[in-house]
Amino acid sequence: MNLNELQERILRFEHERGWERFKESLIYAHLIEEITEIGRHILAREGYKVEELGHAPSSGEDVGSEFAQALTLFIQLANRFNVNLSKALEAELEKMERRFPAEKWQSYMQGREGVKPSRGSEL
Repeated sequence: MNLNELQERILRFEHERGWERFKESLIYAHLIEEITEIGRHILAREGYKVEELGHAPSSGEDVGSEFAQALTLFIQLANRFNVNLSKALEAELEKMERRFPAEKWQSYMQGREGVKPSRGSEL
C-alpha cells in the first residue's frame, strides 16, 4: 500500500466511525502520548531505564504497535490539513538532499565521539 492509499484508507476508517468530529487538538494529544511510548522503548534500549534500578522492563514486543498508532494519528492530522503526504515528503527529501549532502556528512561524522550508528541504521 502506498502513502496515498494509506491516507485514503485512514480517512475512510475515520469517516465510517464518525471520528471526523474529534478535534485536531485531541488527535495531537493522542499522537504525543504514542510518541512518548516510543520514547520509553528508546530509553530502555539505550540503557537509560535499567530494570535492576527499579524501572519496569520494556519487552520491545509492542513497539511496532506504538509506531503504527503514532503513524495513524499523524496521518489523521495530515488529512485534516489536506496535506498530500506523498508529495510533501518527496519535496522535503529533495530539500534535505540539497541541504545535507551525503559526502559532506559522511566526512563530518567520521570519528565523531558520542555518535555511533544505531541498530536498524544499516539501510
